[in-house]
Amino acid sequence: MIHIQSDSRKIKPGDTFIAVKCEVNDGHQYIQNAIAAGAKKVIVEQDGDYGVETLVVEDTRKYLNEYLKEHYNHFIEKMHLIGITGTNGKTTTAVLLHDALNLLGKKTAYIGTIGFYIRKKISNLPNTTVDICDIYDLLVQAYEEGCKNVVMEISSHALENGRCETLNFDYTLFTNLTQDHLDEHGTMKNYALAKQKLFQRLKPNGTAIINCDDSYCEYFLLEQNHNITFGFGKSDYQVTSYSMTSTGTDFVYQNHGQGYNIHTMLLGRYNIYNVLGVIVILDQMNISKAKIGEVLPKLKPPVGRMDTILYKNNSIIIDYAHTPDAYSNVFHTVKEFQKGNIYTVFGCTGDRDRTKRPIMTNMVAQNSKYFIITNDDPHFEDENQIVADMIAELDTDAYEICLDRRMAIRKGIDLLKKNDILLILGKGHEEFMVKGKEYIPFNDKKEVLEYLEEKNQ
Repeated sequence: MIHIQSDSRKIKPGDTFIAVKCEVNDGHQYIQNAIAAGAKKVIVEQDGDYGVETLVVEDTRKYLNEYLKEHYNHFIEKMHLIGITGTNGKTTTAVLLHDALNLLGKKTAYIGTIGFYIRKKISNLPNTTVDICDIYDLLVQAYEEGCKNVVMEISSHALENGRCETLNFDYTLFTNLTQDHLDEHGTMKNYALAKQKLFQRLKPNGTAIINCDDSYCEYFLLEQNHNITFGFGKSDYQVTSYSMTSTGTDFVYQNHGQGYNIHTMLLGRYNIYNVLGVIVILDQMNISKAKIGEVLPKLKPPVGRMDTILYKNNSIIIDYAHTPDAYSNVFHTVKEFQKGNIYTVFGCTGDRDRTKRPIMTNMVAQNSKYFIITNDDPHFEDENQIVADMIAELDTDAYEICLDRRMAIRKGIDLLKKNDILLILGKGHEEFMVKGKEYIPFNDKKEVLEYLEEKNQ
């Protein structure tokens, strides 16, 4: 465990607190909080009488980076670091890779949206890519647990704010880039350039793996890197055909002129990209094609990703989709095995890109028999303003507004008759509803199962 922290809330007695200026806060404001929590030493840019051992440096962020590299990188460099970035598919690809490597006997950790895992869940995490001190803490823990590989989801926000600038990666993978986080980056170009920073962190003998079907792929095909492409278009690993049922997907891909048949429990064309990304990394790690073909059918989708509950003749599908592209993928997939009607329960997150709200709502309207608009982490934004944005361009009355998400889910289930599909979108695996400073326990799947149990009594 590391004993230097840039977050005063994580200080334990005897730790060192370093006051780092970041995008939101200046750590110097929390020096006394850190000391009260037991910090024995503070590292600062502003001299003062703090009552504990004090080191004054010109740039605390630079000092922290050098400290972490000097004290911990010799451990971390003994593991393979695999960084995965993109708008959609990061979690699915990363979790599948973590599970596959462990099934193949190669002990692997996962750090990302759904938590910290070493074969099984160790803990929840506050962000897709956590604070740099937390990253090192998790990496050291993985090393001490005997992991040979660490799969990490890397967000654009983390890259933009330097949370990975001390790490070098053996493999980097780009899934796709679609509209999201424009409230932070302003333009899609800026968004792409933020994610590109991961590919500038590749080791000299590392491999960059890029979805060449994506229109932004050129941002990630850097000249200095060893690049490998995958997709349905002309690429190093090219999908040539696929078919799908309600229980799985079969596809064929070609590599070096040889065709390979793959079966996966994951549904949909978009999940072929996620599975294929895993295949490329496993292949580049010199795992035989035969072993890859054996392990892939055993892999299950991550929690909250096309998580399907059968109810009578109907399907209730819970998915983390929260971007226009993710919505498109979900609807396209379920329509391939749709027999009855599609109903949808969804909301839009507060304090985030407002421009995507009417886009997503119109997509739901075009693809659903009826839909229910509800809450999805309003944060500090007025939930009525969120709804107003969502319905601003609607041209249908086949919907209702029910801001109580628990009640909205129950209403959605009550709509199901025979061979229908209920989509519950936006929160997926999440275990809390975020309203202002409150984190209210809430999980979509738990709510579904509780209501179905009530109905069966």
